Amino acid sequence: MIVLIVDDDLTNLALFSHMLQAIPEVTPVRMDEPLKALAWCRDNAPDLLLVDYMMPEMDGLEFLQVFRQLPGRGDVPIVMVTADIQTEVRHKALQLGANDFLTKPINKTELRARVSNLLALRVAQQQLASRAEWLAGEVAKATREIVAREREAILRLSRAAEYRDPETGAHLVRLSKYARLLAANMGLGPAEQDLLGDAAPMHDIGKVGIPDNILLKPGRLDAAEMEIMRTHAQIGADILRGSASPLLQVAAAIALTHHEKFDGSGYPNGLAGEQIPLYGRIIAVADVFDALTSARPYKPAWELDRAVALILEGSGSHFDPVCVDAFFEDWDAVLEIYHAFRDGD
Repeated sequence: MIVLIVDDDLTNLALFSHMLQAIPEVTPVRMDEPLKALAWCRDNAPDLLLVDYMMPEMDGLEFLQVFRQLPGRGDVPIVMVTADIQTEVRHKALQLGANDFLTKPINKTELRARVSNLLALRVAQQQLASRAEWLAGEVAKATREIVAREREAILRLSRAAEYRDPETGAHLVRLSKYARLLAANMGLGPAEQDLLGDAAPMHDIGKVGIPDNILLKPGRLDAAEMEIMRTHAQIGADILRGSASPLLQVAAAIALTHHEKFDGSGYPNGLAGEQIPLYGRIIAVADVFDALTSARPYKPAWELDRAVALILEGSGSHFDPVCVDAFFEDWDAVLEIYHAFRDGD
């Protein structure tokens, strides 16, 4: 344990150092210049500081104030040496963070006892900090494992949907990447980008509840069939809702709202504007763009220019204009996703 002694009197430095050497595992470090001692403390961390109040270059209070402001030095125990009559100095020292006092003339038994007690507390403090750091690491590890399991659950549920829905496959990968890109362009942080990207593949999980004669119909659906098809949004939300997982909560919101339209003409609840959750508004743009530019059993893939024109035309009616602007903010990135993750690759 390193004990730094700061005193302009060389005799006091020698005396204090001699007294401290009797304490097992203590190494005294002597400094007779306060500014030099502060410079040393910037690069070295003492376990305890013993500082005299009366010093010409900088008194003990000034030293204490500057020392406490050094990074990582806020919890180092400090013993200040004062005269018996300096009560006001002691009060000020307590306010600045002193932990204990010694009164001149110094009693060696008292010095050793006070220093030993404070060093014992210092050891306990360091052990507690190490324990807290270890616990924080374990919590972070457990959290990562939980998130990984949630992502796996999302992936496996999405794969289950692939066996019934001809519109999945690489569509899920592109949708996730479009959603992350759009979220980033809207200023959402990395955590929200990840949350949205991980939840996006579940947007159409409700289609597992749609009969095959409707889901797999090669032509356009009639009005009655379309009514049944539209129930997939509510079915998906019912499958995912009620979870304590933030990821599944977001997935449920997306499943329910990604077919809502900005002007209120969408389904299942006819929400409008900001009544539609932001994640649902984001997925609406990404999902429609990818559906237009991908081949389906009932249509060929559209050319990019035609798809872009429809998205822009729907800004303010079908889509949130802010989301549309964000989607086209980095068109090169959109094209990179479009070309890199084609169906069948």
